[in-house]
Amino acid sequence: MADVLPLVEARLRGALGEPDARAAVTFLGTDRIEVLRFTDGDVVRYATLGMSAQPMSDPTAMLADPVKGPRAELVLSVRAGLADTDKVLRPLAVLAASPQVEGVVVAPGASLDVGEPLWPGAPYTSVLVAEPGGLVEDLELDEPLDPVHFLPLLPMTPNEAAWKRVHGAQALQERWLTSGTDLRDPSRKSVPLD
Repeated sequence: MADVLPLVEARLRGALGEPDARAAVTFLGTDRIEVLRFTDGDVVRYATLGMSAQPMSDPTAMLADPVKGPRAELVLSVRAGLADTDKVLRPLAVLAASPQVEGVVVAPGASLDVGEPLWPGAPYTSVLVAEPGGLVEDLELDEPLDPVHFLPLLPMTPNEAAWKRVHGAQALQERWLTSGTDLRDPSRKSVPLD
């Protein structure tokens, strides 16, 4: 079985260019997770590398399938220079390790919460997982492996996260869209939710 991580990194480089920084985090009992930083003008993108090494498995399954199952990496985009967003490396690695640590399957529409600000002074502790395929195309792997999806993360304020739990991800995304919300602004305020 081929190691998928070199293929994943090649796909990230092809879509986002050369990373200008990388950091690695290892949690007890998990594989190493790297976070790569890509700078594109006034936008900084952080992408995980390592989450897709193992397929995510259904937490109710008796045995985790070592081959079949969804694979993903996480991508966060923010405006550069407006906050100390480089401190998001550890929270991103925590989110990327959650399938191994907690047995969760990370999929579009899910909310992920790290329980602390994503970076110093950030008005967010959680993110909404968006649909893949926009910024970085899915990476097809040889059968029987599932493709790797590159899932965009959209930071949510606590009020937005609570509203999303009641009304759903689609409704929150429509609210952001109709309000013209700049989801890359690292210090934006909550969208009006009344």
